Amino acid sequence: MAAAVSLMLSSSFSKPKTATICPSSRPYNYPLKASSSVRFENPIVRSGPDDLVSAILSKVTQTDGGVSLSKDGHKEVAEVAQKLQKYCVSKPVACPLIFGEWDVVYCSRPESPGGGYRSAFGRLIFKTKEMIQVVEAPDTVRNKVAFSALGFLDGEVSLKGRLNVLDDEWIQVIFEPPELKVGTLEFQYGGQSEVKLQITYVDEKIRLGKGSRGSLFVFQRR
Repeated sequence: MAAAVSLMLSSSFSKPKTATICPSSRPYNYPLKASSSVRFENPIVRSGPDDLVSAILSKVTQTDGGVSLSKDGHKEVAEVAQKLQKYCVSKPVACPLIFGEWDVVYCSRPESPGGGYRSAFGRLIFKTKEMIQVVEAPDTVRNKVAFSALGFLDGEVSLKGRLNVLDDEWIQVIFEPPELKVGTLEFQYGGQSEVKLQITYVDEKIRLGKGSRGSLFVFQRR
């Protein structure tokens, strides 16, 4: 279950992918730097993703992280995500926009973020209130799934992990054992877990990621 919990970690545009500079407007402090050879080749390239970002958010909002989407609905989300990938900065792992607090608003395998708590049986007992991922400079990742058990008992399961850069697009996160809080009870269970995630798009509003097993994630900045 710990590994599953830890995994929390298009329209009409058809322009080819260009090497764009990460638009950083916040005072992040991240040790990686984008190569000086990366150039902003097309001054209007950033206008393309805006409609796609709005489209993907409209498709995943109020779907309980993808649970209520039909097969066709999941397919539409994947198509928009694929188009957005063409507009991703050339080295997303080095982009300071990856830092911040994010709501996990969609997963193509809805049971992945939250593990057993988000399985078909688990959802009968645990009603998900929010799924959050926080990425802190330089290398800390915190995941949390807050829920209501049996409709009256609040709880949450959380994970803290360390981020390792694998290449320009892929990261690895090694998580400590999860912590479970239910009412006044608080305890740690299980062991360490490890996940890998490819960052396929990031901007001021959203971040897209793909797990090593192909799961698509949509994160919306809080």
